[in-house]
Amino acid sequence: MKKRAVDFVVVGSGVAGLRAAISASCFGNVLILNKGSLNESASQNAQGGVATALNEEESEIDSHYQDTLSAGRGLCNAEAVRVLVEEGPKRIRELIAWGARFDKIGAQYATVLEGAHTKDRIIRAQGDATGAEIVKTLVTQARKISNLQFLSNHFACDLMIENGVCQGISVFDPEENNIYSVFAKGVILTTGGAGQVFSRTTNPAVATGDGIAMAIRAGVLVADMEFVQFHPTSLFLPNAPSFLLSEAMRGEGALLRNSHDKLFMSAYHPAAELAPRDIVTRAIWNEMQEGKTVYLDLTHIKSSFVRERFPTIDKTCRAYGIDIARDKIPVAPAAHYMMGGIKTDLFGRTSMGRLWAAGEVAATGVHGANRLASNALLEGLVFGARVGEDLQDFSSQPETPQTSLFAPRDDTQAKHSDDYYSAQDCVKNTMWNDVGIIRSSLSLERAMKTMQQFAWVMSNQTLSRLALETRNLVIVAEAIITAAQARKESIGAHFLSEI
Repeated sequence: MKKRAVDFVVVGSGVAGLRAAISASCFGNVLILNKGSLNESASQNAQGGVATALNEEESEIDSHYQDTLSAGRGLCNAEAVRVLVEEGPKRIRELIAWGARFDKIGAQYATVLEGAHTKDRIIRAQGDATGAEIVKTLVTQARKISNLQFLSNHFACDLMIENGVCQGISVFDPEENNIYSVFAKGVILTTGGAGQVFSRTTNPAVATGDGIAMAIRAGVLVADMEFVQFHPTSLFLPNAPSFLLSEAMRGEGALLRNSHDKLFMSAYHPAAELAPRDIVTRAIWNEMQEGKTVYLDLTHIKSSFVRERFPTIDKTCRAYGIDIARDKIPVAPAAHYMMGGIKTDLFGRTSMGRLWAAGEVAATGVHGANRLASNALLEGLVFGARVGEDLQDFSSQPETPQTSLFAPRDDTQAKHSDDYYSAQDCVKNTMWNDVGIIRSSLSLERAMKTMQQFAWVMSNQTLSRLALETRNLVIVAEAIITAAQARKESIGAHFLSEI
């Protein structure tokens, strides 16, 4: 079996992973592991922007703090939120120093208002390509570091544990069709979310909950798994993906109309289109359950402004026959963001020694029951940096013993790929229908019974990315259902009906 030893291994190459790796490189050799290509992450696709009090005025920071707490419905970790809003401006200015180019109006950075924010504080890049700009900047910075290496197309299978301490990870190399060991003084999970557990999601195909599933299998604590944020507005057309239509569109004045041409949001919340995401999502869902189609309407806004402000969205919608400046865009909710995940402290430390987590895979307590719009990229930057800096205390650990803790899988009982695709389809449809925007005790019970049909996914030894991802999806689905069953009251993104 192949073996490799590094000081620190980062699993995932989104904003949190890249930022953690940059800081970690000050204290040892770093390997960034990615199961796909470097640009496959939710961070890369993030459109709207980053929420931050860039002027660092105390009143602006306090306002961001209060808005985050309010959106989280009282379930945020206030100390974590304070860290987010106070350290956020420093991390953004750091990006700017590294070459990130955020949009300006004159000499000032352009800001916009989004749902549940009380002030304009969202900065963006290239109109609606903020995540791509941040990832590009971090990758460029990371590539300058000689002791930081990238390894793409390698799947992190499981944590390797000895005496309750993480010793590294087992990695599937699809080219050699084998598993080998990566030993490390510290493992940092930054694998992102689990949107692919639902049939409709804005997430990329790689978002299969791998880090959360690895943690659960290893007995690491997870928290707040019932809180899955559904974005209110994704493209809703036959044969089109659930492409995200940024909340920034509503921040710039886009309206929600139903197929009767009625503006309906004021009936659900006084902030109308700028209400918190969970409220807008349920409002659209209710309209759809009454047989109405819902549209996002920008036709009253100057067309040149719309095209310049949202070039990525404009280009994508045109590919599906929609002109966002002239046509009303059919929309529907889609799974978007995990507020829960691997439970961490303020430095990304988990319940297991020498294991950290940051970004969407982690439950820092920043988001509570409902994430405030455009706080995700900021969280990745702030807590990714904190994790990397925390590794200083572990850089003098003795070298990990070069003993194998993980055996190759026996694939003599391999299942056909169609079995795994069918299992994934069933999981995704069940989660969307029974554990989605509106749940009930009966639907949750029904969903858990369905998941129990996939015990074979856990025990089967097929060695492939498809098989490993299917296993992770089932584990994460069961964790979401279990957490949803435990929380008896409706709050934030967790909404229970009586039937």
